[in-house]
Amino acid sequence: MKNFNLYQKLYLSYLVVIMISLTSVGYFSYRASSRELEQLVEKQLTQVVGNAVYHTDLYIRAYERSMVSLLSNNDVKRFIDLPEGEIGYPYYELRKLVKEVGIEPIFIRNPEIADIFLISFNGNAMYVYNGINAGSFAKEQIQQQLDFFKNNTTANGSLSVLNHSILPDQKNQTLSLVRRIRGLSSTELKGILAIELRASELSELWKGIDLESDGYFFITDGNGNYVYHPDPERIGEPMPEAIGQQVLEAGPHAFTSKMDEKSRMFMSRRSNYGNWRLVVSMPVDELRKPTDTIRTTTIIVGSFTLILALWLAIRFGKSITGPIRKLKSAMRETEKGNWVILPLPSHRDEIVELISRYNLMVSRLSELVDEVYQAELRDKENRIERQKAEFQSLQLQINPHFLYNTLETIVCYAVIKDSKEISEIVKALAYMLRYSVQTHLEEITVANELKHVMHYLVVMKHRIGREFDIEVAIDPAYLLRNMVRLTLQPLVENTLQHAFPDGLEDSHYIRIQAGEDHMTFWISVEDNGAGISESRLRELREKLSENRLADHESGGSGSTKGIGGIGIINVHRRIQMVFGEQYGLQIDSEIGQGTRLIMLMPRN
Repeated sequence: MKNFNLYQKLYLSYLVVIMISLTSVGYFSYRASSRELEQLVEKQLTQVVGNAVYHTDLYIRAYERSMVSLLSNNDVKRFIDLPEGEIGYPYYELRKLVKEVGIEPIFIRNPEIADIFLISFNGNAMYVYNGINAGSFAKEQIQQQLDFFKNNTTANGSLSVLNHSILPDQKNQTLSLVRRIRGLSSTELKGILAIELRASELSELWKGIDLESDGYFFITDGNGNYVYHPDPERIGEPMPEAIGQQVLEAGPHAFTSKMDEKSRMFMSRRSNYGNWRLVVSMPVDELRKPTDTIRTTTIIVGSFTLILALWLAIRFGKSITGPIRKLKSAMRETEKGNWVILPLPSHRDEIVELISRYNLMVSRLSELVDEVYQAELRDKENRIERQKAEFQSLQLQINPHFLYNTLETIVCYAVIKDSKEISEIVKALAYMLRYSVQTHLEEITVANELKHVMHYLVVMKHRIGREFDIEVAIDPAYLLRNMVRLTLQPLVENTLQHAFPDGLEDSHYIRIQAGEDHMTFWISVEDNGAGISESRLRELREKLSENRLADHESGGSGSTKGIGGIGIINVHRRIQMVFGEQYGLQIDSEIGQGTRLIMLMPRN
């Protein structure tokens, strides 16, 4: 470096320091992160498998309790003690008692049970099916079943989980919980009690566990055969030799092996019920994605940092040898909007004069930017004020026809007779008016809106001259959810006015429902009225999609004539003004099948 100039020496020094720093930091960070991620993945898999085994054991324990209720049933014990070849009255009487008193209540509590059956060592058997059409078995078939269960259950009466079904058409679709049981006359184990469960129920236990797209659970018995697998064709088949012994002998740690020509990681845990294991299998590629991402990110960030650092080194070298050129370059950048104010040196020369002009330019640009910013703030405040005024004007739009007709109804009652109806309708109307003019409230609860609808129905009862109840199917948990005030009653009013053009019949209904999706809370008003034509429905949806007020609807008169008038559009727009443009009103309808108006709001 002796023959290099100052600029070259600075550049090479920067290059060496940067390369050593980036290489060291990137390498050691990658190694440490990879090691910690691998440990974290194994820990998470251990927790996943442990939780799955725990919940599976709880699931099986629930059915074991059902078996215990049968074990303590004296009718079951007397059936086990029946002598060989018994076909008389005691046989049929005990079958009936066991079925009606012991087994059928279990079916009611556990509809996922396929069947329950008893087989005594004396050859007596009974089979009870839960919604399955199946017949009885010959004596030879019963003996074969008895021999099979003797060979696959323990002599101490503990529970065994088997991939076996007595029904040929249920092969690989059920799991059997089997144990030996005692009779009433002695403590010896004299029979078999079995419950067959639909294997699909097991997958429901693990739906909430995210194993990526190619991960899955499976269960294997002590002989290495699949008891449960997401692929039904593998149930009952032995595991591949490459993993069979490792799964059965696996300890607390995961192991990696090849399966289906793909490297996978396995974590195995033994269940407390029988000699079977629950195994989680994940592709190694999926597990190593975070490590690969760290490596790729390290390379990209390192390369970007190297390029940036080299660029800074070049700039720094040039700044030492050419301060005037640097200043000119900074001024050009400032003119583009990337400006800073430079301190003025104490001496006076050409460079100081350039810096002074540069600072003057920056100051003027700052003043201009500040003026533009203040102007934007004022414009934004004006828009907010206009929106508030627009929102309040919407809240104060009350259907005048409804008020006039209601007042006429009150007058009629007053002239004809002195009755409680007048007090009832006036109280309901007074509540509705007070509720309507509270312009300072934007969000209220579902319970408040339902109460407003209730008072509206009191008034409408006198308007139409008959009782008409609205079905409200809303979970109590939703009653305190927030929604926009004066949105539910306009939808109900619109339905009463337009859904039943020929008048209300006993077969007509209006149903209010509520629910929630992933991030949305919804309330719907549904009827079985005349419905909306396809062309009219398309027109209404186009109006809703415009996200504009209905100030020009029906000539700007404020009429709510016909569905989709100012009332419906304003409900839609008010929801958007409170909660955002992604929410609002949806309309589903079909001629002759009714209409459904759905308000979409955020979950809270």
